[in-house]
Amino acid sequence: MLPKGLHLRLPRGIMSLPQILTSKATNMQLISWAVLLLGSAGVIFISRKSLLRPGSHGFYRFFAWEILLVLFARNLNDWFRDALASHQLVSWLLLVISLVLVIMGVRLLRDRGRQDAERSDPALLGLEKTAQLVTGGLYRYIRHPMYSSLLFLGWGMFFKSPSWIDAGLALACSLFLAATARVEERENLGYFGEAYAAYMRHSKRFIPFVY
Repeated sequence: MLPKGLHLRLPRGIMSLPQILTSKATNMQLISWAVLLLGSAGVIFISRKSLLRPGSHGFYRFFAWEILLVLFARNLNDWFRDALASHQLVSWLLLVISLVLVIMGVRLLRDRGRQDAERSDPALLGLEKTAQLVTGGLYRYIRHPMYSSLLFLGWGMFFKSPSWIDAGLALACSLFLAATARVEERENLGYFGEAYAAYMRHSKRFIPFVY
């Protein structure tokens, strides 16, 4: 305790604890870390069975999800900064495409996929346990609309504040999504057989008419 009348002055540039806690930049960093840690905990829980099966599609998808969380946390402070800048407009376009893809993909899979809780693969999530191959609507053009959604999401977050680090993260996410899709296609060939092989010959993986 300081004697009465004596005040402790911090060196210039050093913030006191109250200043740190009320600093906007510091608060955003704390929020980013909270999002990353809580999100990672959720992803680990969802992927817990897949992580016990290296080589399954869910194993690779886990790393794609984790990279997306890092991208989100890194760009949280820039989400609405310079809203009309060209890179932000590209970002919002990619994010809207991502949202449309995931909504359409989930609805089609839920409505036409005929969920089968008896499918024995423990690495499959509930929505993935389908007994009916879905080849209509959006699935007519791409086989993995939800992974395509994550692909656009990753690059959409990259364009929030483009940097070489985020470009590397978005590229790594894309590679893990490609690995996820390849393994899932192999699994689907094992379950649906020739019907899935024929479907693969007439559809693309992520982007209609391209890839």
